[in-house]
Amino acid sequence: MLRSVTLALTDRQIQHAKTDRADLFLNDGKCLYLRVRLSGSKTWLYRYKATDNKTQWFDLGLYPGLSLNDARLKAAEQKVKRKDGIDPVREKKDEAKRKAAEMATQQARMTVLDLFEGWEKRELKNRKDKGAEVRRSFEKDVLPALGALPAEEVTRSMVVAVLDSVVERGAPIVARNLLGDIRQMFGYAIERDIVEQDPTSRLKRDSFGKKVERDRILSEMEIKGLPHKLKTARMTESSTAAVWVMLSTCCRVGEISQAKWQDVDQNSGMWRIPPENSKNAKEHTIYLSPFAARQFEVLKALAVKSPWVLPARWTDQHVCVKSLAKQIGDRQRGDKPPMKCRSLNINALVFPGGKWTPHDLRRTGATMMGILGTRPDVIEKCLNHVEQNKLLRIYQRQKLEAEQAEAWRLLGERLELLLRDEVRFTSVVCA
Repeated sequence: MLRSVTLALTDRQIQHAKTDRADLFLNDGKCLYLRVRLSGSKTWLYRYKATDNKTQWFDLGLYPGLSLNDARLKAAEQKVKRKDGIDPVREKKDEAKRKAAEMATQQARMTVLDLFEGWEKRELKNRKDKGAEVRRSFEKDVLPALGALPAEEVTRSMVVAVLDSVVERGAPIVARNLLGDIRQMFGYAIERDIVEQDPTSRLKRDSFGKKVERDRILSEMEIKGLPHKLKTARMTESSTAAVWVMLSTCCRVGEISQAKWQDVDQNSGMWRIPPENSKNAKEHTIYLSPFAARQFEVLKALAVKSPWVLPARWTDQHVCVKSLAKQIGDRQRGDKPPMKCRSLNINALVFPGGKWTPHDLRRTGATMMGILGTRPDVIEKCLNHVEQNKLLRIYQRQKLEAEQAEAWRLLGERLELLLRDEVRFTSVVCA
């Protein structure tokens, strides 16, 4: 039952108004009411008769956000509208529909570039590289073709055309990754009602070049010949030492590229890889064999006072994480001409076993560990791999530190033996 008090209101009365049961309606006169609820909230309402003679309540706003004087002014405005035949409740509903239609029109006009920038701002920024690699990829292949189009109008055939062009230039893996990124972007758009359909639905990555699992492993004969190859390839001393670090520690190229001297304890022979540098965001410790430790001695002398193990030549940062891969790849181009402003020694690192990459050094080192008798679970620990089986992961929490140190020691000794007649390590002293 409506509980109402009719009396011209004052701010003091409103501030102290309370109810202990049902809603209390305080009538200020001229169709203006203040509804007081048990929770303590107070709402201004305008009361009127609709065309069907039913009583309607129109919400004017909350007190004290809307003061008594302002509420009276708003009620007077609604009274004028009623005289003109305007229904306040219906007008509000119509306005909401108009705004929704306007928003839908704006979203329909949102271009792929607009969509990408919104996605980048809200989601890509949370990635490790802040979305830099995705932006580079989109700026090269997606935005030139689709950027100006309304996102809602992008079709499956348009996406296929973009991906096919990437495959045709000989980059199927890039196309596969690009499909995944485009799909994520449109997933973001669907969640926010920007588009209704995902143009990448039913598209499969394998349609744009199946991912080939690399299995390149350098043979021991190739490892014996590697010092000579690196010398004739005119690799820098730091890059050469980094190659041996990757082979003797099984580290990833990004881990050595971003390494800091504060994480390398040359006295205890331990190299800590912080979570931000590891692929799985797990801290990893490598126990350096004497062979690996000597490579760090060379790198320390070359780095002089830089905090980075591999400092960049022109900045105070570390080398680009792609630098070593580019240097090695530039020297295995086969029949292709040298790239502009890059090495002219285009075949200096070619081996009979085929093209090799920095990651193949990691695979080679792990394979050698197995041949030397290291258990598979210890090798997995050395590689900082996470066990995919949750049950096994729980039961394999032990770090196996001693076993890992022994695995790296045996690998270093084997490399020493292979290179004994091929390379001489000398201490580098800087004045």
